Amino acid sequence: MTTSRQSGSVELFDIKNSFYIGSYQQCINEAQKLKPSSPDQQLERDLFLYRAYIAQKKYRIVLDEINSSSPAELQPLRVLADFMANPSNRDRILATLDEQIEKSASSCASQVAAIINSYEKNYEAALRALHQDDSLESMATNLVIYLQMDRIDLARKELKSMQEKDEDATLTQLSQAWVNIAVGGDRLQDAFYIFQEMIDKYGASVILLNGQATCNIGMGRFDDAEPLLQEAMDRDSNHPDTLINQIVLCEQLGKHQEANRMLSQLKESSNQSDQHQYVKDYINKEQEFARLAKQYASATA
Repeated sequence: MTTSRQSGSVELFDIKNSFYIGSYQQCINEAQKLKPSSPDQQLERDLFLYRAYIAQKKYRIVLDEINSSSPAELQPLRVLADFMANPSNRDRILATLDEQIEKSASSCASQVAAIINSYEKNYEAALRALHQDDSLESMATNLVIYLQMDRIDLARKELKSMQEKDEDATLTQLSQAWVNIAVGGDRLQDAFYIFQEMIDKYGASVILLNGQATCNIGMGRFDDAEPLLQEAMDRDSNHPDTLINQIVLCEQLGKHQEANRMLSQLKESSNQSDQHQYVKDYINKEQEFARLAKQYASATA
């Protein structure tokens, strides 16, 4: 059994690794080329294939191809695609999420429940969804949730557990970089080197390029951040993290017109069905400012 698992891990390594570093098209390409050696490997391949499509916002492919006759392990991905693609269905999905996820009772189901709850900022529910799953991926998801909650102390604790489990794994290395960015200071350089090592090993991706750019911006190396973000833009001109980093960088360089242009592009690309939290917060602040300005104008009239 151990030999089978090890061979399966090797068989799917490129597919998983491409997904983890954000090279989603590469993940899809590798998955489509692979001829699985067993039904278990085929199922796991399909899980990562459809997750990559969801990451690319190609929800229709997932909704069309995963149906009632598909394996139970794939059904949570249909729930996730439905949630992301159809805002009108979200309340219904949230109300029945636990019931739908329990039907699968898989690691993928736990991940989907955590992703949906995190999207809704239900962080405690997201953590509960993962509490019985000790896989490295679930640990990485826990770590990201802790960072979203500004609980760096808990993220560090989770990272230590991941390092004890597999210090050299891609997810562990990425998690180390994310924690370093959250800590800031001298740790930013360490995070930069982690991203560089991954780029040297596996090639650049939008996620890795943004990671390096974030480090450079944090260290005040704005000129070094600029070409990294440009390369990320060339790969995906509407990637929200790239646009947000571009806004920050342009403001730091005094390029206010370009910053406004990037903000407009971010608003346009972040539609109602998949609105980025940055856009939601910005729009709320715009509305609040307009309300206060109107209130002040009325009071001084």
